[in-house]
Amino acid sequence: MKEGLYIKKEKSCQFERSREPLKKTVLIPRLDSARRDITKLALSCLLLLCSCFSFAQDIHFSQFWAQPLYLNSAQAGMFNGDYRVGGMYRNQWRSVPVPYSTFSVFADTKFNQVFSQNSSMGAGFVFNNDISGDSRYSINQFYIPVSFIQTFKSDTNLTASFGLMPGVSNIAFRTNKLTFDNQFDGDAYNSALSTGENFPTLSRTYFDLGSGLVLQYKLKSNGFVSMGTSLSHLTRPGVSFFKNNDVKLYAKSTSFLSLKYPLTQTLFLHADVMYEKQGPFHETILAGRLSYLLNPKDNISVNAGLSTRLGDAAIFLLGMDYKDYRFGFAYDLNYSKFVPATNKRGAWEISLLYIIRKNPVFTPKKRACPTDM
Repeated sequence: MKEGLYIKKEKSCQFERSREPLKKTVLIPRLDSARRDITKLALSCLLLLCSCFSFAQDIHFSQFWAQPLYLNSAQAGMFNGDYRVGGMYRNQWRSVPVPYSTFSVFADTKFNQVFSQNSSMGAGFVFNNDISGDSRYSINQFYIPVSFIQTFKSDTNLTASFGLMPGVSNIAFRTNKLTFDNQFDGDAYNSALSTGENFPTLSRTYFDLGSGLVLQYKLKSNGFVSMGTSLSHLTRPGVSFFKNNDVKLYAKSTSFLSLKYPLTQTLFLHADVMYEKQGPFHETILAGRLSYLLNPKDNISVNAGLSTRLGDAAIFLLGMDYKDYRFGFAYDLNYSKFVPATNKRGAWEISLLYIIRKNPVFTPKKRACPTDM
């Protein structure tokens, strides 16, 4: 849902900021020096985070399946191994003067047979950092997802998981690179003039809470189907920099469906769907990939596919698995109304995941049977 930013001027220098997922702001392009000062004056009504009211939208990723804990807290501990660590980086809108960047890291583990032979618990952490615009508006989030995982019977492939994700978030912005109408002296922009603005605070920290539910069914030949739903920002924290308690972060609901289906012993189909809604904004991503297993012994495979964020971008996907490493790359080709500013270049994104196993999976080796037995 990334995230066009705009500010709408209202009475008494009150502004409203929105990070809208699909309807992007058309930024004013670079102009010649004769028009630059006029442009700066016009942009002073659009500067990021000079707002009395702030209705922020969450960060997002095209490869949403590569950040399982942020997608749904119930996925903590739902993997084959002992520890799992991963990270993602997204760089968006390089063609505009100030691109957006998003960074995320996570790690989790699981504890088997906690309450019964068929139950386990997962726990981990998620850290997200997002920076955007001339104001260097930043979102820093630290969450601790905890899950309870239950397999209904020892011989079944159906697993259910419920998770909670408490955490702390901080939002902040800077003013040193912003320009304001008071700094226009009638002839040109003058940075030595006072901005005329009084911000009560440039940073705000709040407690956050989310929950999630996931069902997974294992198919033959390492295939599976997984579905889940989650709710974020259950506490509806306040996000105003002007101490307006009526300005709260919208709650967000997210649903996803993931399928890995074996077409042959070496060819797999991956299908992923995600829909999320936050306040009046929503986002739908549809993705399809094919993966080919090159080396079963070392788990070496390559995958490629296409995805779309409806109404916003076409997404090209590439990836590779090597033993317990998983690498992914995505490139967004923008086709929304933001095309005049982006020249169709949306974002590029990389992901890396690593699973640590204390006891490697045992692979029996062939041995010659003694002839004297």
